[in-house]
Amino acid sequence: MPSGEKIRVMIVDDVSETRENVRKLLQFESDVDVVGVARTGKEAIQLSQELNPDVVLMDINMPDMDGIAATESIRAKQPAVQVVILSVQNDQNYMRRAMLAGARDFLTKPPMGDELISAIRRAGSMAQSERSKSAQVYVAPVSGNAGMVTGYGGPLGKIVTVYSPKGGTGCTTLAVNLALTLHNEDTRVVLVDGNLQFGDVAVFVNEQGKNTIIDLAPRAEELDPEIVEEVMVKHAASGIHILAAPSRPEYAERVSSGQFGKVLEYLRQLYAYVVVDTAPLLTDVTLATIDVSDLIVLVTTQDIPAIKNCRLFLDLLQTLGIERERILFVMNRFDKRINITPERVADNLKQAVASVIPLDEQTTTKAVNRGVPFVLDSKNQPAARGIFSLAESVRAHMTAQESTDESIRPARR
Repeated sequence: MPSGEKIRVMIVDDVSETRENVRKLLQFESDVDVVGVARTGKEAIQLSQELNPDVVLMDINMPDMDGIAATESIRAKQPAVQVVILSVQNDQNYMRRAMLAGARDFLTKPPMGDELISAIRRAGSMAQSERSKSAQVYVAPVSGNAGMVTGYGGPLGKIVTVYSPKGGTGCTTLAVNLALTLHNEDTRVVLVDGNLQFGDVAVFVNEQGKNTIIDLAPRAEELDPEIVEEVMVKHAASGIHILAAPSRPEYAERVSSGQFGKVLEYLRQLYAYVVVDTAPLLTDVTLATIDVSDLIVLVTTQDIPAIKNCRLFLDLLQTLGIERERILFVMNRFDKRINITPERVADNLKQAVASVIPLDEQTTTKAVNRGVPFVLDSKNQPAARGIFSLAESVRAHMTAQESTDESIRPARR
């Protein structure tokens, strides 16, 4: 949250003793302000519209309307409001339903004090990020000295997130090679490692720098081209810039979702494309990345678990209010010998497969082990041709999106 601004919290629970206990716990936090309490789900929906809190602490079991239904209603009317579900039942089905309804977090009652405060602060940061994004109209690209990171001279760049809800589908390989393919003198690209615990982007290009996202996140509110220039890893062979993941897994906790989202929003002022590699787990950082993305390259393989997880992810996006038009569905490692075709998957998931990357294990494995992406020195191989086709699909999607935005812009003024 901005300096001096408190996180506005509303407590929803049908048990008065619980409401009071939570209120007492929060009164000792200088950055938290309890702005109201509600006893029922319906009352929570009405009060949320009146008070416009940052965070709603929502009980799941209430007499008139359960907390999940109330959460869905609040999020539909007030997308910036973040909901933390509290339940006596630590049930995976409840957790999944809560996420699908748009809840930001799920805690078991009674929550530990530190656990609750951390959840509120994460949600508060996300609420502020959502409101800042909706209030933002346009930020002019910054300029700088020759040779430094500067605004690339066009409108705000596009954030392209490469994501798969199933590990092992080749997201990092696609993200690295896609970023290199999109990069040229006119459309400069930054490649961001969003897998904060075990990111391998720097390894894939055989570049290791002493600076990482850890060096930008604390300064997310005060970034400038010189700071960005100092932190970026420069790939000598291509000239692309890389924002590396932390050097140790435990350092990932030092980067909040709000900070990560703000860093991405700033980078779009400096680069034509911000390509983000992500981990399969839907952490707050991954959700924040997806939320600010102009395009989500959703990756599957022909494996049934990967296809099943993509279906769940597409359902989740619908619940979160993210249009499927922002999805570019890709089938990686396509093997013609397997009967699960892109057409069958597209029909099953009701999502067109925009690009197919053929199975080319020899090329991809050699590239990873050498630290030389295959689009740089194996351009005639099947995998590289698949990446070039994917890059064209990304460019075409962005052009179509810009045309749509331009056609509706006068109506918004």
